[in-house]
Amino acid sequence: MSAQRIELNGGKPDPPALASLAQVNYGHFTTLQVQQGGARGFRLHLQRLANATRELFGTELDLDRVRAHVRHLLSDQPATVRITVFSRQLDRSRLESPVEVDILVAVGAPATPPTTPVRLRSRVHERVLPRIKHVGTFDLWHQRRQARLEGFDDVLFCTREGEVSEGSTWNIGFWDGSRVTWPSAPALAGITRQILSAGLAQVGFESVTTPVALAELDRFRAAFIVNTGLTGPLVASIDAHGFEIDADLPQRLRSAYLSQPLEPI
Repeated sequence: MSAQRIELNGGKPDPPALASLAQVNYGHFTTLQVQQGGARGFRLHLQRLANATRELFGTELDLDRVRAHVRHLLSDQPATVRITVFSRQLDRSRLESPVEVDILVAVGAPATPPTTPVRLRSRVHERVLPRIKHVGTFDLWHQRRQARLEGFDDVLFCTREGEVSEGSTWNIGFWDGSRVTWPSAPALAGITRQILSAGLAQVGFESVTTPVALAELDRFRAAFIVNTGLTGPLVASIDAHGFEIDADLPQRLRSAYLSQPLEPI
């Protein structure tokens, strides 16, 4: 695929419009994998955007408009699509006032499934409004950078009470040999996580959401990361605790994810 293609409100963005998004840094987004004109969980992505627009801007998002803008940029090739919602009408002196929003759509190459297990460093941290996939990512990149400086691949967030929540830009799941456990501490309920949970139920595996303590990781056989249509990689370790590298688990997860249908854009 060629370089990333970007449109704002269905047309070519001008520099001042993009500067507004960069300088104000207030908005939200969703990212999805598109193939054959559809995406798994597309209705969930639209609902995520609608809910966040209502909470952050006090207005209703026109979902038909979102669909039209995405379709306008799509080709017949698989792609990663990011939909960002922000507002150039936002008045910092009247943030309580409802405003109309802008829709930025970026289309790029499809995501490549990672295969190398990752080593995670735990840190006490909680994103602002963890239920929203917002554009405030400074703390995420900084925490990931610190973990990498310490020799790890990425960072895993936990509460002050030692409960696992989420990773820097992804959800984590734990496998005990018969079911998947998702941490219940405040975190973004990722779309891939939701799709995978539905797929696991369809192929006969249970998934539950319950507290996961860093001090009790030995009750799980394996752990894995999910993000933007990717069910992996496996987790090699969290801090000093190592996990089994279950050779069959990635295919089980992928099969469960792919059991869910593509939804037309």
